Amino acid sequence: MTIDSAPTPPTGAPRGLVVAIDGPSSSGKSTVGAEVARRLHYRFCDTGLLYRAVAWLALARGVAPADVAGLVPLAAEITLIADSRGRLRHVQAGARDVTAEVERPEVDRAVSGYAKVPQLRAALVPRQRALAREGGIIMAGRDIGTVILPDADVKIYLNASAEERARRRAEQRRTIDAQETEQILEDLRRRDSIDSSRETAPLRSAPDAVIISTDGNSFEETVKSVLDAIRKVEGAGGGR
Repeated sequence: MTIDSAPTPPTGAPRGLVVAIDGPSSSGKSTVGAEVARRLHYRFCDTGLLYRAVAWLALARGVAPADVAGLVPLAAEITLIADSRGRLRHVQAGARDVTAEVERPEVDRAVSGYAKVPQLRAALVPRQRALAREGGIIMAGRDIGTVILPDADVKIYLNASAEERARRRAEQRRTIDAQETEQILEDLRRRDSIDSSRETAPLRSAPDAVIISTDGNSFEETVKSVLDAIRKVEGAGGGR
């Protein structure tokens, strides 16, 4: 089993909070979470990278979601590598950097089908929880506050309409073709349906999560809202 590479706080350093950020695809979890982590000097992990990486590897090897016996072992071949700021943003499959490959459109369309496999989700839970053990981390995903880290110090749910999320993704890809933009919207809606209806760890907000709607917000406004939610808990002496 590979071990995800991330720096740990020095001995005697104050323990930071554990922050869970959930939300649908392209709601801003990764970009906002990474920026908030930078300002707080926290580590950051987009757990969706694990599922994207496994999906990419499965597609490359012709392993279908229904092939559980062939799928689950692929998780052991994936490693997330931290950059100098503690962001687990680089993906390795074996010794190869596949960070760019896991962001391809075909992975977008396939990842939910793989991510809903209960046995794969179960295999990745211990790795995600291990990353949070030392505190001082923001973890983004779809089931962080509900399943992976139900005792997180701060739980945030970032939400946005499918249309707004499709616009952002098209902008990110520098897409100007209307047909391609419509396909992005269709893919997002299909993925939302799969993620919210799957039997294992469906996409939903935790009962005690702070829900932040990002429609119409600038990036800075959303970052500030998340920072405010975290600092409110810090100011109240929160943390385990």
